[in-house]
Amino acid sequence: MAFLELTDVDKSYGDHQVLNGITLQVEKHQVVCLIGASGCGKSTLLRTINGLEEIQGGEISLDGDVISGEGVDLNAIRTRIGIVFQSFNLFPHMTALENITLAPRRVLGVSKAEADDYAMKLLTRVGLADKANAYPDKLSGGQQQRVAIVRAVAMNPDVILLDEITSALDPELVAEVLNIVKDLAAEGLTIVMATHEMSFAREVADTIAFLHEGRVLESGPPDQIFTAPREERTREFLHRIVEAGRL
Repeated sequence: MAFLELTDVDKSYGDHQVLNGITLQVEKHQVVCLIGASGCGKSTLLRTINGLEEIQGGEISLDGDVISGEGVDLNAIRTRIGIVFQSFNLFPHMTALENITLAPRRVLGVSKAEADDYAMKLLTRVGLADKANAYPDKLSGGQQQRVAIVRAVAMNPDVILLDEITSALDPELVAEVLNIVKDLAAEGLTIVMATHEMSFAREVADTIAFLHEGRVLESGPPDQIFTAPREERTREFLHRIVEAGRL
């Protein structure tokens, strides 16, 4: 069994089926990038993994524990699976440091001194130690997104989910955020990432999963997906990406 495993996962909103029999395996320390057109189910898939969306069928497991369905402890799951969204979702009335230390103190019971110390180490790693006492409205979009990533990492999760984390950023800010992800991947953090940054996905991912109409149409190593995709729909998608100059 894979470290993180989705088996025949279904998700619908009323009559609209968003995920249709999704099966995906993620090994520990792997980076899996979800690609596909807008509306294919990438974001919904990530939200089902940490219980933000209930599934109607199938099963999700983490390190052998079932984490979907009735009776699961969602709060416990969310201490093991961090998520970062395209909108930064920082608390506007809290400083960067306070945003990062809130969950470790409230949820994990870490002391203020220990939480502050760890948060400062993380902020230093992402080049934001001097912004520890700044409020979100005094930070650029790229800085806010780096704080959001640090906030997720501060919980020491087993898996981190990244949902189009660069799509709300100006182009010149994208690289500074992706460099943080690259560093986390190099350190062995297990990452599942929905992204439109194809060159980044090709460079960093262990596995690429191409989603189409709520299904994983095909998955494999980046070289195979980007140079020799098996499915016609994958070839069409990548052709459009190349034409747009994004690969």
